[in-house]
Amino acid sequence: MPPHHGGPEHHGHRFPRLRVRHRLLASAAGLVWNRGREMELMHRAMGFAALSFLTLVPLLVVVAAADLARGEGFARWLVQGLGVSEVPEEEIERLFGVPGQALQRTTALGLAALAAFGVTFGSAVQTGYERVWDLPSARWHTMWRHVVWLAVLVLVLLLFVTTPSPQESSAAETALVTAGDTIGVFLFFWWSQRLLLCGRIRWRALAPGAAATALGLLGLRIFSQFVFSPLIASNAVTYGPFGTVLILQSWLVGVGFVVYGGALVGRLVHEHRLRRGLTADGPN
Repeated sequence: MPPHHGGPEHHGHRFPRLRVRHRLLASAAGLVWNRGREMELMHRAMGFAALSFLTLVPLLVVVAAADLARGEGFARWLVQGLGVSEVPEEEIERLFGVPGQALQRTTALGLAALAAFGVTFGSAVQTGYERVWDLPSARWHTMWRHVVWLAVLVLVLLLFVTTPSPQESSAAETALVTAGDTIGVFLFFWWSQRLLLCGRIRWRALAPGAAATALGLLGLRIFSQFVFSPLIASNAVTYGPFGTVLILQSWLVGVGFVVYGGALVGRLVHEHRLRRGLTADGPN
C-alpha cells in the first residue's frame, strides 16, 4: 500500500501555515494589500503619473512661467518637490527650458486647452477617491468641483515654491518649513477629499487619509533625495533628457501611489476606529 499523505503528520504541517496566512491577511498590512489590489492601486498610480505628465505638467509649466517675481519656472517646482542636489537640478532645468519662452509661445487658445486637460486630471483623482470609499460616480453637474480643485492646487504649488529651500536655510528653519509644508499638505488633501467626494464622507472620516497622505509625501521627498536625485544625474549621462523624463515619471507614480494609498489607509483607520467604538459600546 502506498503511504497516505493526508495523515495527521501532513495536516500538522498544513494547519500552522494556514494560521500564519490567515493572520497575515487579517493584519493591517494584509488589509491594505487586499484593498489596494481590489481597487488596482498600482494601476491607478501609473494612470495618475501619465495624466499628470500629459495634462497637468504643461499647464503648470505656463503658470510657473507667469511667476515673474521669481522667474524660475516649473523646474523650480520639481526641484523643490524632489529635493534634488545641484547636478540633477541642472538636468531638470535643461529639460523644461527657459520659463519666458513657455509664456511667450502660449496663446490664449492653448492656455484654455491646457486648463481643460487639467480639469480631466481632477476628474481622475475624484474617480480614485470614489473607488477608495466604494462610492458611485458623481453626476456631471459636479464638474465645477474639478475646476475649483485645479485652481487651488495651482495656488498651493505657487505658495510651496515661495518657501525657502533647505540649501538656503539653517537646520531649525528647514525643520520649521518642513513642518509647515506637511501641515499645509494635510489641510489640502483633507479638503480635496471632501470637495471631490461631493461631501458624501464626513470630515472626521477623511482626516486619517489626509494625515497618511501628508506623511507619505514627506517620506517620498526624503526618499527622492537619496534615490531619485543620483538616478537623475546618472540617467542623464546614459540616456540624455529621456532618462530624466523616466525618473520624473517614476516619481509621479510614487506621488499617485501615496495620494490614493494614503486615502485607502485613512479609510481602514476610520473603519478600525468604528469597530473599536462599537466593541466598547457593546454589552458588558
